[in-house]
Amino acid sequence: MKSSDEPSTTRRRRDPEASRRAILDAARRELYERGYSRTTIRGVAARAGVTHGLVMRHFGSKEGLLRASVQGPDELDAVLTGDAEGLPERIATAFVERMEVARGSDPMVALIRSAAADNPLATDLYVTMQGQSARAYRAVLTGPDVDERVDLLGSVLLGVTFSRYVVRAGALAAMEPEELSRHLAELLRPIVHPPDRSSTEATETGA
Repeated sequence: MKSSDEPSTTRRRRDPEASRRAILDAARRELYERGYSRTTIRGVAARAGVTHGLVMRHFGSKEGLLRASVQGPDELDAVLTGDAEGLPERIATAFVERMEVARGSDPMVALIRSAAADNPLATDLYVTMQGQSARAYRAVLTGPDVDERVDLLGSVLLGVTFSRYVVRAGALAAMEPEELSRHLAELLRPIVHPPDRSSTEATETGA
C-alpha cells in the first residue's frame, strides 16, 4: 500500500512543468541558504523530491539551473507594460513586494552575499541577472543617456537590497513596505523620466 506522500511525488514526475517549478523553487532556497559555492545539483534534487538526472535533463548544469532560477525579463513584463508616467511606482512596488514576500530569501540576496565574498562565478551570475533586467528596461525607457540611466536604476535597487535585506540595519530596514515603495518611486522618477535638458538650460539662462 502506498503512503499518502507518494501520489504527489508521482504526479510531479509525470508533470514536467510541475517538476521544473519544484526544482527552481528548491534551487532558490538552496542558493539563499547555502550560497553559490555550496549549492549542488544533488542538494537541489533532494530538496525538490526529484532525481539528479531529472535536474540535469531540465537544466544541463548547475550554472544553467541557477541562471534559470533568478529573475528573468519575462517577470518584468507586467511591470513595464502600462502608462509611462506610472512606471517608477510600478518598478518600486513590484521590487518591494517581491523582496518582502521572499523575506530575504530572494536569489539576488544570495548572489550579493556570494559576490561580496569575491566568488567570481556568483559575480558572473549576478551580472547576467542584472543584464537580463537591463535589456528589458532599455526596451521601454526613452530620452538621453539610456544606458547610464538603466545602470543607475539597477544600482539604486542594489543599494536598497543590500541595506534592507542583507545588512538589515538602519532606517531603511525599519521602514514599512508602503513607505519604502513611496520613497523608492521618488528616487526612480528622475531616472525613468529625466528632466528636459533644453528646457532647464533655457530657464537657467533666462531664455
